[in-house]
Amino acid sequence: MAGSASKSFSLILLALSFYFNSSSAARITPQSSTEFIRTSCSTTTYPKLCYNSLSSHSSTIQTSPKLLVNAALHVTLSSAKSTSTKMSSLSHSHGLKPREVSAMKDCVELLRDAVEEIRKSIDELSHDKQSNFRLMINDVQTWVSAAMTDESTCTDGFEENGMNGSLKTAVKGRIVHIAQMTSNALALINNYGVLHG
Repeated sequence: MAGSASKSFSLILLALSFYFNSSSAARITPQSSTEFIRTSCSTTTYPKLCYNSLSSHSSTIQTSPKLLVNAALHVTLSSAKSTSTKMSSLSHSHGLKPREVSAMKDCVELLRDAVEEIRKSIDELSHDKQSNFRLMINDVQTWVSAAMTDESTCTDGFEENGMNGSLKTAVKGRIVHIAQMTSNALALINNYGVLHG
């Protein structure tokens, strides 16, 4: 009799364990993932851009702050790389004044640095060791901040009078976009750091 009660109890425990595991898995729905992204993005400086750039990755992110940061860094890296490529091709445009060519080349170099800093951040995040979490977050924050500085410095070269207006507008539009994405990534990294700090 004691053996059968023990078996029944074990079966009940097993059933309860299965129920709780499956119900917690079921709770991560596409809706809760997108809501998690929306709520997280509301703490950034550019919440609409943040949500629009990350919501398509909701199935990967689910409700993980770390995966959210990782996705934010990856979309920022992709945008920085395409902006760098576009700036490089613009720098070879015909009819540019020497000053404009120089500003474009500086900008391309700064964007290459920004791309490298974002890459290092992604790499560092992938080696997340809980024992060195604070150091890892500090490194990532430093690199992403440096990328923002590089992006900002890029537009400074176009502030001079006499620069081609359409070139200045094209450069600023692209750089502002990537700078906003980088800013959002940094905000999400800061939140992740506080959450696990």
